[in-house]
Amino acid sequence: MDHPTLDSDAISASTSAPAGFAAIFDRHFDAVHAYLQRRVGRDLADELSAQTFLVAFDKRGGYDPAEPDARPWLFGIATNLLRHHHRGEVRQLRAYARSAADPVMDAFDGVEARLDASKMRRELVDALARLPVEELDTLLLYAWAELSYPEIACALDIPTGTVRSRLSRARGRIRAALDARPPSALSRTVPEEGGSL
Repeated sequence: MDHPTLDSDAISASTSAPAGFAAIFDRHFDAVHAYLQRRVGRDLADELSAQTFLVAFDKRGGYDPAEPDARPWLFGIATNLLRHHHRGEVRQLRAYARSAADPVMDAFDGVEARLDASKMRRELVDALARLPVEELDTLLLYAWAELSYPEIACALDIPTGTVRSRLSRARGRIRAALDARPPSALSRTVPEEGGSL
């Protein structure tokens, strides 16, 4: 059986033939799950991914057929569900910071550089955990879900200009947190001028 090429066509068709929504699940579940897993860990990601597609299925009748790609819509649903689990996400970010060391690497190979990178990673994670949730959502949709500015705007139901300003504020806060580090550590670990976070 042929599946519609565009997500919008598959969603529209699924309003009269619900089984057709499986095409949307097949196309996008892995990406949504990977994004959620990075934010809240595997167990909660399993639950939230399933909820995301249940909500999407329930709301498919209201999907805008002018939007050919369902990814922004699905990531918007996932992000709304995440807001109820923000504390778990902060715990996950802190777990990433604690696991920065790589036990497989030779214990004597670049110890100083690894310690600096590990410390910077913890400080970066702390800065992320302190971001307002709206800025964190926007930043992680950009960095982890790899959505474009217009796709983030669609996902969060905000203007593209708001996406730009939230990303700018988030980057500014992170840079300020990293700039507060001791100068000797900064000289070894912060990207050069013009580098991105």
